[in-house]
Amino acid sequence: MISPAPHLSSVAPSPIKLRRIGAFLGAEVTGVDLTKPLDAATFEAIKQAHAEHGVLVFPHQQISSEDLKRFGRMFGELTVHPFSTSGKEQPELIVYDNKEGNPPPPTDIWHSDETFRECPPMGTMLCSKIVPEIGGDTVFCSMTAAYEGLSDRLQKFIDGLEAVHDFKPFKQLFEGSEEGWKRLRAYEEIYRPVTHPVVRVHPVTGKKSLFVNPQFTLYIKGMEESESRDLLDRLCRCVNMLEHQYRHRWEPDMLVFWDNRFLQHAAVHDYYPQRRMMERVTIKGDRPFGTGAVAAPEELRKLKAPSVMSFKDRPKRQHEL
Repeated sequence: MISPAPHLSSVAPSPIKLRRIGAFLGAEVTGVDLTKPLDAATFEAIKQAHAEHGVLVFPHQQISSEDLKRFGRMFGELTVHPFSTSGKEQPELIVYDNKEGNPPPPTDIWHSDETFRECPPMGTMLCSKIVPEIGGDTVFCSMTAAYEGLSDRLQKFIDGLEAVHDFKPFKQLFEGSEEGWKRLRAYEEIYRPVTHPVVRVHPVTGKKSLFVNPQFTLYIKGMEESESRDLLDRLCRCVNMLEHQYRHRWEPDMLVFWDNRFLQHAAVHDYYPQRRMMERVTIKGDRPFGTGAVAAPEELRKLKAPSVMSFKDRPKRQHEL
């Protein structure tokens, strides 16, 4: 049985007030005004709560875009999403203004933000400006709880495995014209497929979590295609455990700050064509790391014959001539 997060009564006094809103993730933060600069003690308390609870909800925060960016920069460098709806004037600020004629982006699939990067974001801040009367929730899942819910034997098997991530869902944004193909090839050169550990260690808490998602993860590195597909499907289905989820209902002037290092999320697109307007900033992260030795290729693949590409004096193929 997995133990939920500790009760707040066991936590030392803090300059902010925290109220748990989920069994395995999520806390509401009050006693802070994000329109003003934060003192060192308040910042440290928020930073620690973010790593422990994963999702921090700040209600009743009538903040400007500049306030949002200033708050985000306290935690690190703000990044620019290469496929976002941000403008040239403020490329680090993404504005989602979804309504009739501008449907929401494909964020209704479980994912951790931008794992196609070598250093995916450590956290994301989303601030609500206009919310629909019905719908438009965001659902979060603790991938630490998902990992801890696996059997000991399966945990040992996946420790040391690596997976390949790619920006595949954004490739449909490029037109099929000659110019579209050129632009796509340019981005494929910038964002080549990257390898991340299947089991990631959180740099603050030291806890392990699953770090694969159906949005950006292509396959398990070095594993036979059929085994890779079966294992990846099994691990990605872990988000379906309802006990490990927190479903957030938005209200106007609410900021949510989540930890991409051990959470996945999905936006519910049940509100269209109602209007939903949000502002977002994303904070740069570190290179994910796992634990233990990386699995050796001979442990993952057993073939009747070795790969022809492993022999130097093999006959050349047409593409090599």
